[in-house]
Amino acid sequence: MGAGEVPEPTSKEPVAAAKTRAATHDQAKPKPATYADAGVDIPSGDRAKQRIKMLARKTFNKNVLSEIGGFGGLFGLDLAKFPDPVLVSSADGVGTKLKVAFEVGIHHTVGTDLVNHCVNDIAVQGATPLFFLDYLATGKLEGSVVETVVQGIATGCRANGCALIGGETAQMPGFYAEGEYDLAGFIVGAVSRDKIITGDKIEPGDMLLGLPSNGLHTNGYSLARKLLFETAGYNPEHYVNELKDKVGAALMRTHKSYLGCIKKLIAAEVVSGMAHITGGGITENLPRILPKGMGAIVDLASWDVPPLFEHLRRLGSVELDEMMRTFNMGIGLIAVIPGDKVKKAKTVLNRANERHYIIGRVVRGQRVVTYR
Repeated sequence: MGAGEVPEPTSKEPVAAAKTRAATHDQAKPKPATYADAGVDIPSGDRAKQRIKMLARKTFNKNVLSEIGGFGGLFGLDLAKFPDPVLVSSADGVGTKLKVAFEVGIHHTVGTDLVNHCVNDIAVQGATPLFFLDYLATGKLEGSVVETVVQGIATGCRANGCALIGGETAQMPGFYAEGEYDLAGFIVGAVSRDKIITGDKIEPGDMLLGLPSNGLHTNGYSLARKLLFETAGYNPEHYVNELKDKVGAALMRTHKSYLGCIKKLIAAEVVSGMAHITGGGITENLPRILPKGMGAIVDLASWDVPPLFEHLRRLGSVELDEMMRTFNMGIGLIAVIPGDKVKKAKTVLNRANERHYIIGRVVRGQRVVTYR
């Protein structure tokens, strides 16, 4: 029987009864299910994507060969700029710093955090950022929030000279708490093969030059939130005299990009290796670039540790080793400089108005950091 057809009456069933039975049959049909019934708002997602496209286009350069929305982003590599090119890539997230963003309702800075973190990861190997892709997943899509996050990503891309050429915005009802999302990024850069910085030229006696961080950057937030919000009982709006700031503002300071300083140090040919101090702190990140048979001694009194870190240590009676492997402790980048090039490196950074400290030296030994 086709849709809408009235069943034929039986020999004992009047036509009117057959029509009544057909109407009852139609009423019993379930309502067709839609994606919206499952919690996915396609129209809202489409509107957000249109706004994202406009933000992304502002980061484009002549090497971008595709529009946002294709199956893959296309980017042309400038072989004149990178003879014998090597591609360098990295992927990362913002971690539980997002929990603070949800609390304070600030979403534009986490996008820049994401870009700067990824940029630093490839820049320490000598790479120039080329393009970036993002991934944002949420339970229920809030178009204005998504747009604000991507606006921060686009801002970070423009500041670092890379193009935002694609990404993914996923709605996954039931997977995330209401009002929350997760954020990740993927970056690709390039460097000529003979310009790669691996740390293999580091030698005993080389000096460790540290560049200050803006705060926690994007690591250590699980412990920081526990100490500040649970142990101390603060809320994001709580003003702490030792910090000279509100807790939320102190935690939301943007992850710093060191790309400009790194380029200047590389151009001056004073760098033997560089370490981005992220998760694991100096303890775990500096050894990643040390050749076999070499270690490092770091002088803890050689730089000004921001008060946030000391406040966290006191709140939890955290031991030094735990602090040094959890937080950056105020040093976001370490450049290893041959002793005879330290003066030139300092001159380069002074001209760039970049604060810096000589925080230690390379020594013979195991790939470990010793603090004094």
